[in-house]
Amino acid sequence: MALGLMALMAPMASPCSRVVFIGDSIKDKPGLVIVGRTLDWSTPIPTDLYIYPRGMARQSMDKGPMIKWVSKYGSVMAVSYGGGVTEGMNDQGMVMNGLFCKISQYPTQAPGGKKPVMSLSVLVSFFLDNFANVQEVSDWLANNEFVISGQTFDGGTVSLLHWELTDRTGNSLIMEFVDGKINTYMGRDLTVMTNDPFYPEMKAIDSYWEKVGGTHFLPGGVRSQDRFARAAFFINQVPKNTDLNTSFAALASIMGTVSVPYGYLVQGEKNINSTQWRSVADLKNNRYHFKFAYTPGDFYVDLNELMLNPGAPCLILSTKSPDNFFGNVNNKLKKTEPFKPMY
Repeated sequence: MALGLMALMAPMASPCSRVVFIGDSIKDKPGLVIVGRTLDWSTPIPTDLYIYPRGMARQSMDKGPMIKWVSKYGSVMAVSYGGGVTEGMNDQGMVMNGLFCKISQYPTQAPGGKKPVMSLSVLVSFFLDNFANVQEVSDWLANNEFVISGQTFDGGTVSLLHWELTDRTGNSLIMEFVDGKINTYMGRDLTVMTNDPFYPEMKAIDSYWEKVGGTHFLPGGVRSQDRFARAAFFINQVPKNTDLNTSFAALASIMGTVSVPYGYLVQGEKNINSTQWRSVADLKNNRYHFKFAYTPGDFYVDLNELMLNPGAPCLILSTKSPDNFFGNVNNKLKKTEPFKPMY
């Protein structure tokens, strides 16, 4: 079991970069909202894509105080090592991503406490299953408390995360745990997230680079603060009133500027590792794109083409041999049993 937890928590704690592209409205039609994310780690990470339909009975832990629910929405999820959800997108066009934040401090259960416990392995899927947009998530968080299982793994470092959600209106919500309490930030201006420090401190650092002016100079390193500054500058420079292909290309090129070269490592720096894979969630068109650093092709799952009604089967895209994955891979999805969370 310990080895299984090590496999799960390594990718769930990876340094990463996340950028939101919000297109301008054209003729009163909402613009595109596309969310790019890189996942960085020191070794390749086995990650399969699972598609869950609506109407599935789920729970946040295997025993003790827990949250039980029946999923309202279908979703596509990136599941690492067969046991934990790193990120995903539901059929309402909301995406959620977990990024490493080594200074996070999760809420813990007091002796004899009865607060429901949320396993890190299913935290992302809980929010994707139950909420259609960011405002609903914010309302629920304001009225509910939970503690998190998994925070003490490896001395309480590699399982420490913060999360961001974005819906198809372009509204985003950041969830960070500071001194055991949750802090949230919401708005359409939350377009960039990397790792630590916490969001307010990161914005303060970024304000320095805003004054320098990115057309003259930007940090070129791979630290969290450097990647944040580059992404924050470029996402505000690319055109926003363009078609899907041009918008997708603009965001993908920005993700390239914040990716860490494959094979590059800095000894003793958990915040700096090679980019292993990249995802791009097209929230307007319900397409979830994916690409491994070591394969030639981008591929995507189109949720609009899938049966996600209650009673529909769970599906998997196994990525053991992804070299021939290009474009729409719905025809490569296979029926499967639900993955077993590593509680």
